[in-house]
Amino acid sequence: MSTMALSRHSWWPWARRAAMWGFFALIAWLLVRQARTIDWEEVLDAIRALPLIFLLAAGALAACSFALYSTYDLLGRYLTRHRLGTGTVMGVTFISYAFNLNLGSLVGGVAFRYRLYSRLGLANDTITRVLGFSMLTNWLGYLVVAGTAFCFWPMTLPPNWKIDGEGLRILGAVLLMAALAYLMLCATAQGRTWRVRGHAFKVPGLPMALLQLAMSCTNWSLMGGVIWFLLQGQVGYAQVLAVLLVAAVAGVITHVPAGLGVLEAVFVALLAHEVPQAKLLGALLAYRGLYYLLPLVVATLGYLVTEARARRLRVPARPGR
Repeated sequence: MSTMALSRHSWWPWARRAAMWGFFALIAWLLVRQARTIDWEEVLDAIRALPLIFLLAAGALAACSFALYSTYDLLGRYLTRHRLGTGTVMGVTFISYAFNLNLGSLVGGVAFRYRLYSRLGLANDTITRVLGFSMLTNWLGYLVVAGTAFCFWPMTLPPNWKIDGEGLRILGAVLLMAALAYLMLCATAQGRTWRVRGHAFKVPGLPMALLQLAMSCTNWSLMGGVIWFLLQGQVGYAQVLAVLLVAAVAGVITHVPAGLGVLEAVFVALLAHEVPQAKLLGALLAYRGLYYLLPLVVATLGYLVTEARARRLRVPARPGR
């Protein structure tokens, strides 16, 4: 390897890391600057004023959403034929999802799955297939729910945004076509194996794809229902769901852990003309408490229990099929 190549390899990781932390610092500065313009006493009053019945309804939907998401890895268990129990698989998925929401997908959704599943005896190729199928299930539902919302219930976007209502309809149609393409692939190429970066993924059948679709669409709809209840129905459900879907992608693009500030910024930009800012932020902070922080506490305890169980079992790794 040339001296120039060696030099590049020595400074490039540091430059990339510095750019990443610089980006996070910029986001933090913008959040602090924006936070100074908010009357936090009004926001706290809005949280205290939330009726108990709406909090309970939102909490019930959040619990249903987590329970449903926790079954995603069971689909991967069916495809890979590994022998971990249903409760164990759901527990690992729940823990990974809670940490994913709060710490980002690489730490939560990926690292925790590899850590816990490997401790419980699964081989890396099996874990990769389970993880990949779970992520596919999640985003397949997103394509359909977002595509439907953008096509049939397009929201009014701020004038300084790069896309208008018509552009949103086109985007929705593209998302629906992508989901349809996946269903057609499963209908016509069932059992075919595709290799992605050295990992083999077998195309599931159409019944499995439809099950993925039903589970994920329901889960995204439940998430929208949580915020809708916390907003006490002041905004139509379809509009709340559409804004949540925009915020979800914005959080993925920015790579900010927990979408901190991104979720709030998108909702304020799109709904502040319909809901007072203090009430809107109060509902979103309650949403973070119910859907992010409370599950994180439970997941932390679950992680400690799972680690202790794995140490006791000392299960040897099984080769993936």
